[in-house]
Amino acid sequence: MKLTWLGHSGFRLEIEDAVILIDPWLVGNPAFPTERRDEAIAGATHVLLTHGHGDHAGDTISIARELKIPVVGIYDLISTWQTHQSIQGIGFNKGGTVDLNGAKVTMVNASHSSSIEGNEGPIYAGHESGYMIAGEGHVIYVSGDTDIMADMAWMGEYHQPDIGILCAGGHFTMDMKRAAWAANKYFNFKTVIPCHYKTFPLLEQSAEALKSGLPGVDVIEPEVMEAIIF
Repeated sequence: MKLTWLGHSGFRLEIEDAVILIDPWLVGNPAFPTERRDEAIAGATHVLLTHGHGDHAGDTISIARELKIPVVGIYDLISTWQTHQSIQGIGFNKGGTVDLNGAKVTMVNASHSSSIEGNEGPIYAGHESGYMIAGEGHVIYVSGDTDIMADMAWMGEYHQPDIGILCAGGHFTMDMKRAAWAANKYFNFKTVIPCHYKTFPLLEQSAEALKSGLPGVDVIEPEVMEAIIF
């Protein structure tokens, strides 16, 4: 299994027979080297979207059209795009599980908001979500944009993820200290990877508070376009 950070909250996940692009915001992402776009999306089989905000969904439609692959995510947004954007889609909802070329992806709750830009302001884009992705002997929790939730208690107990990809930049989501607290309280991660940080000055620039708050956990600060092998 191979995981590659695309900057901000974007990841390329190679798992089972799937190559999943999670929240691929590439164009306009100051953390992503645009000259490596072709490399980042090569061979992708699915786009997995946590919510509609532009810093997550930014390149979703263009990639789906270019590669002729489905976008996977909350039913409301996916069905709208299937109708009006002529893309392939797999729309489902919280508690549902879909099989993406052998990887089992379950949608779980997140606490945030979700919208897309309209001519007269933001337009509702279905609920925000996180995912539990199971495959190759691992369960990965992709938190999406969220704060701490009581739901994390049953999510950790039921799915037992060993890898956590946690938003931790603060201001729009939980920060490093809150992410560490949630990981200690609700999960038993072996590995934690922070995201949604360093992209802008408004966000946290270091994961030191996450590392210090999770003794005994392998906290990996990812580097853009450098693969992490599990």
